[in-house]
Amino acid sequence: MKYIIAMIQPHKLPDVKEALAEIGVRKMTVTNALGCGAQGGYTEVYRGVPSEVNLLKKIKLEIGVNDDYADKTVKAIVKGAKTGEIGDGKIFIFDLPDCVRIRTEENGSDAIG
Repeated sequence: MKYIIAMIQPHKLPDVKEALAEIGVRKMTVTNALGCGAQGGYTEVYRGVPSEVNLLKKIKLEIGVNDDYADKTVKAIVKGAKTGEIGDGKIFIFDLPDCVRIRTEENGSDAIG
């Protein structure tokens, strides 16, 4: 099993969800996040005072999948999130040693769904 964390642009969330739905992945956790990377940031002026904004809005997706879905899931996220510009995001893939579905107490691949 794999635990996939993706950081994407907020406006690309609908495209990523659609690409994931096409391969049958509908279970995910979505969180608003702030972060910075190669984009750096920008300067904005509020009431005449310039301020540096270096933490930009991002969306964090967390998805647990069985091993046979890992590559398909990563490809779907890239398909939905990629614009070719700096700031498209990153995907992190971790081994997931176990998972437990609380309702049924199933564990492992059965619990991921």
